[in-house]
Amino acid sequence: MPNFKALKHRSQRNCSAYSSKLMPLIVIFVFLVNNLAPPAVAQELSPDVYAALKYRHIGPEGNRVIAIAGQCGNPLIIYIGAASGGIWKTQDGGLNWKPVFDDQDVSSIGALAVAVSDSNIIWAGTGETNIRSSISIGNGIYKSEDGGSTWQKMGLEKTGRISRIVIHPQNPDIVLAAAMGHCYGPQQERGVYRTADGGKNWERVLFTDEDTGASDIAMNPQNPRNLVAGMWPLEIKTWQRTSGGENGGLYRSKDGGKTWEKCTKGLPQPPTGKIAVAYAPSDPSRIYALIETDQYEFKGVLWGSEDGGVSWDLISYDQQYHTRPHYYSRLAVSPDNKNEIWFLASRVTVSLDGGKTGKIKREAGHDAHDIWFDPTDPKRILIAHDGGVRISLNHGESWFHPDLPVAQMYHVAVDRQIPYFVYGNQQDGPTYRIPSRHMAGSIKTDVGGGESGFTVPDNFDNNIIWASNEQGVLTKHDLRSGMTTNVQVWPETPVGRSPRDIKYRWVWCNPWILSSHAQDTLYAGSQYVHKTTDGGYTWRVISPDLTTNDTSMQVNSGGLTYDNVGVDYGTTLYALAESPINNEVLWAGSNDGLVHMTRDGGKTWTCVSENIPSLPPLGTVTSIEASRFGEGIAYVTIDFHQVNNRDPFVYKTVDFGESWEKITGDIPKSMFSYAQIVRE
Repeated sequence: MPNFKALKHRSQRNCSAYSSKLMPLIVIFVFLVNNLAPPAVAQELSPDVYAALKYRHIGPEGNRVIAIAGQCGNPLIIYIGAASGGIWKTQDGGLNWKPVFDDQDVSSIGALAVAVSDSNIIWAGTGETNIRSSISIGNGIYKSEDGGSTWQKMGLEKTGRISRIVIHPQNPDIVLAAAMGHCYGPQQERGVYRTADGGKNWERVLFTDEDTGASDIAMNPQNPRNLVAGMWPLEIKTWQRTSGGENGGLYRSKDGGKTWEKCTKGLPQPPTGKIAVAYAPSDPSRIYALIETDQYEFKGVLWGSEDGGVSWDLISYDQQYHTRPHYYSRLAVSPDNKNEIWFLASRVTVSLDGGKTGKIKREAGHDAHDIWFDPTDPKRILIAHDGGVRISLNHGESWFHPDLPVAQMYHVAVDRQIPYFVYGNQQDGPTYRIPSRHMAGSIKTDVGGGESGFTVPDNFDNNIIWASNEQGVLTKHDLRSGMTTNVQVWPETPVGRSPRDIKYRWVWCNPWILSSHAQDTLYAGSQYVHKTTDGGYTWRVISPDLTTNDTSMQVNSGGLTYDNVGVDYGTTLYALAESPINNEVLWAGSNDGLVHMTRDGGKTWTCVSENIPSLPPLGTVTSIEASRFGEGIAYVTIDFHQVNNRDPFVYKTVDFGESWEKITGDIPKSMFSYAQIVRE
């Protein structure tokens, strides 16, 4: 086994071949070079000047990997697919990695598969299928015939999210893909697709309805004519995810995926939700299935079949096998032991008795999404999870955890020092304060807050850092003392509680801003605008409810399985802005389509979104930019993708919102993108 510890720092240094798509921190810097220059100089800058700028990875380390696959019999070759960081390859067992997908126009990877019969053939399905409040969409399926050096798009552009790919073990031209769809509304491009000519032509071979996609598919490794697939009814809205429906369920094929029949004997009746499936390679008559259901008599989790899927038996009620099934639900069986099952969820759980009992394997990672066993060497196990990658060559007795520069950053900010510091919140990680002149893996500081939100240096004192975490948490960090103080508006967070039972509705990444006019003055948004003038020690409400307050959007999210993390609250504020010119002028936007403004510091508020011509309902006001050149000038972006409209909506007003001009211009309309942020 390679000496992973000794070479860990080498891995970090050699991750310097990265893509501009992965580096939002430096993109912000490029913006600031122009933005902070004197106006006369800024106007004279030529685009050629930017050609001299080089991208550097300054950190933090990577996280969120959701697809992983290796080359059979070769422990040196591994491919990983990041949630929004493309595909990476190692040729030395994980010590050094290089990006191999950066020249494509999508970076969210949902599935990877390497052909057993020809290890140079790699398939990649795009789009994230681990469903949470903010996820990236894909644009089809890709194929490489040279080990990932080059890629060709092979269709399925409208499938949105591809959750699994299986390849015929003898004929690499036969491939099946499980497609979820975009999940924001009804569509035909859902279900299981099959090609018999290497992707030149695809046939949709399993389809139940426009609201149901394929969450998983497995192929019998000894007889590829036999397959099983799980169908998942799912709809995503801004305020709620609905998992489960009448047309979900477990299906099997006996002719290589050309035709399918529904499995019913011993299985729960509809509605069912997300399903994960796996064959036991050493005895493929045995199949396991994780099934999301809420029926009292079938409130189980794991089912098994001993006859290739004809009949099924309930094995376990153990919820740890698929905690938060929408975000997790994956399992795999050891190649040499039909009773050894690995379950991927918030923790990795291993069962040695066919699923009857399981034990958490904490060292295997957390928030796990994908697992790969080498069919020729059961001791070699690869796991993809929210912390990155785990590699074991001794059947999980020990693990190597390489770092890749694929961290998901919620937001970034910079201070006004020279040299400057970069601040940001990492998904499933801490906040960071990183020197701009350092390389990745060097100096970094945790400055309070948490994963979901903003980290911003104070406008008047560089020693004070403000940072937020999910659902209303706000902290104040003093670099001189190292002390972090919680200064959130309300002491209770709504995690696990119904939106109708809480005082303030905080969206997962709630808006808050520092005033540019007065120190220790901040604004925060729930359904109200809150203001503090003493650095967060006291707060007061300065607005009425600035949302629709529609109770039909104040519901528990999840469908069959209630998601108690509380990431999908509706009728909340999503964007705030203060005029840089006049501190009495404030703007607020909600995630149900409303824009309000005040010209007297919050004494009176006016709904100005009703002045936007032909504006569809229920959009999310994702950003408001108050102009530096006129106190009545502002810009907004409104995002409708979670109500099944991905057209770009960008507007400008010059009269405090009394009238609006759509400035979308020639931004293309596409099912894959939408306007998110506008900056002046």
